[in-house]
Amino acid sequence: MLKQSMPSDERLPAYLRLRDELAARIAAGEWGPDRALPSENALARDHRLSVGTVRKAVQQLVDEGLLERRQGSGTYLRKPAFDATLFRFFQMQGPGEDARSIPKSQLITRVRMTAPDAVAAILSTADTIRIERVRSLSGRPILAEEIYIRADRFEGLESLPAGELGPLLYPVYYDRFGVFVARAIDDVSFGQADATTAALLGIAEGAPVACIERTAFTIDGTAVEWRIARGDALNFRYRSRIG
Repeated sequence: MLKQSMPSDERLPAYLRLRDELAARIAAGEWGPDRALPSENALARDHRLSVGTVRKAVQQLVDEGLLERRQGSGTYLRKPAFDATLFRFFQMQGPGEDARSIPKSQLITRVRMTAPDAVAAILSTADTIRIERVRSLSGRPILAEEIYIRADRFEGLESLPAGELGPLLYPVYYDRFGVFVARAIDDVSFGQADATTAALLGIAEGAPVACIERTAFTIDGTAVEWRIARGDALNFRYRSRIG
């Protein structure tokens, strides 16, 4: 079927209008992470554009981190590993441990509740589901997480069997609720462990902790998750490569 639903703003170059349409179709769930987009030749035919214009639109989405090209297979929605990137800030490995290991998740609480004002402002709603959990590796607690997600986008998540959540939430968001996390912003600060955090991490109350605040967004820029992860500051590490 011919697709001719590109945005009507003719002032934009054709490749940008196609980029916007493809992003909108991805946001609507037309292609999942395991279903390839149509070939560039097929998109060019359907939209009556040159292959070069289509290639430029697709490359724009690749550069933005939304799509990935798989050699010999096609172009797919990229599955971000944002869940795991929190751990880049901490030295988790002991002797014989694999850097690729995914930390285990212990669910502490999960409840639908009214979010604090600051979180409600970020998520544009106070109707949220709050998740509290501890992430650990080889039996050692690494992070204590407090997570708020929009209840209207994750209806029923608070009652899912705990075994269905797994160690990584973002695949659950997509597979069960059709919510694809396209990007996230992390803010790092430092503080002191309160009694709850200290008990969860096995450190002294008042001990220094690193705090990573994250806001996660969908393709259309909607903030759907806010979380704060706290870890022992003695294990914190930040590396920046310049040049």
